[in-house]
Amino acid sequence: MLKRLMAAALLFLLAVQPAVALAQPMEEAVEEPSEEGQPEGLPFELEAEGALLMDPGSGRILAEKNIHEKFYPASITKVMTMLLAMEAVEDGRVSLDDEVVISEAAASLGGSQIFLSPGDVVSLENLLIGVGVGSGNDASVAVAEHCGNTLEGFVEKMNERALELGMKNTRFKNPHGLHDENHYTTPYDIALMSRELLKHPRIHQWLTIWMDEKFLEGQIRSGEVYLSNSNKLVRYYHGADGLKTGYTQEARHCIAATAMRENTRFLAVIMDAPSSDTRFDEARKLLDYGFAGFESRPVVKAGEELGKVRVDKGRDVLVGLVAAKDFSLLVEKGTQPEIKQEFEVIENISAPLPAGEPLGVLKVYRDGEPVGTVDLLAAEEVPRAGFAGLLARVLATWVKFGR
Repeated sequence: MLKRLMAAALLFLLAVQPAVALAQPMEEAVEEPSEEGQPEGLPFELEAEGALLMDPGSGRILAEKNIHEKFYPASITKVMTMLLAMEAVEDGRVSLDDEVVISEAAASLGGSQIFLSPGDVVSLENLLIGVGVGSGNDASVAVAEHCGNTLEGFVEKMNERALELGMKNTRFKNPHGLHDENHYTTPYDIALMSRELLKHPRIHQWLTIWMDEKFLEGQIRSGEVYLSNSNKLVRYYHGADGLKTGYTQEARHCIAATAMRENTRFLAVIMDAPSSDTRFDEARKLLDYGFAGFESRPVVKAGEELGKVRVDKGRDVLVGLVAAKDFSLLVEKGTQPEIKQEFEVIENISAPLPAGEPLGVLKVYRDGEPVGTVDLLAAEEVPRAGFAGLLARVLATWVKFGR
């Protein structure tokens, strides 16, 4: 009888005990990625027909020219090919160590290639290097066949992912960018998929390879590949670490270029430029403009604990709140905007609680205007407490009340 009474008292106390947020405000917060940010026009003349400068952290556009006009992307298409491959690796569907058998279809592609032959066996990682650095159309098809089961299935996934990313004016017909009249995109859409690829830091190790005279030596029938990076910026522009160039007669010269200095990264897109030198010069102009006038102030790191909340009926009384991803605030150099933030944590958090469970958001305000939110996740798993643990907690509370 006494045991039943104490159990009833325990359940009553836990039921009426509110979940109390213990998280403390931060001094600064971050700007949420927006669809386009606040375009500020083009600060100088460009020969390229399409151009864009974006802060990839917030999505804010700092300079633009015909950013929603459709252009042929040529090999910039391979940004999406690499993105889908990296997401497949992240999800565990494939591994960078996978040995990929090169098909007749992959080996038969013309244009830029890394000279694969049918039956060659190449790791997925080396194929991705061949895609990003060597711009190999053959490597692109091999990646597509491996990650999408079929070439057609992979192209379908490219278009599905484009829609998920908000690429409203894009249509892919292949994973490499060889000309097709129905294969097109826009500077803005290129920026969207490039931002997503930047979430996979491993790609910078590959895309900054300048030259490899013995690439795939002893691994393929053709002997070895003289791998040379077509993106001159990674060699000659301070901080440049990607992403992809492109050229066909119809697309002319284009590039998606990114560079990072200290904590600040920018993304420049040039489409339909009259020459190779023009695309590099104008990408450099855009990046220079960004670094000269703006800086990124990192505030929240993915996994950083920002506070704690109470968990009812849990083996642990408190659980940490961690930021879901990196966030930073882009500001004009020399300015000090007023940044305020507030926490919103859900009520009545109860065990069992899995790690990574969404528990609330951090709302961020800049000069009184909302600029974004940061998801707050459970830092670790909190199992439900056993009867003995719950009973001990109630008894401790009674003792405290009795003092």
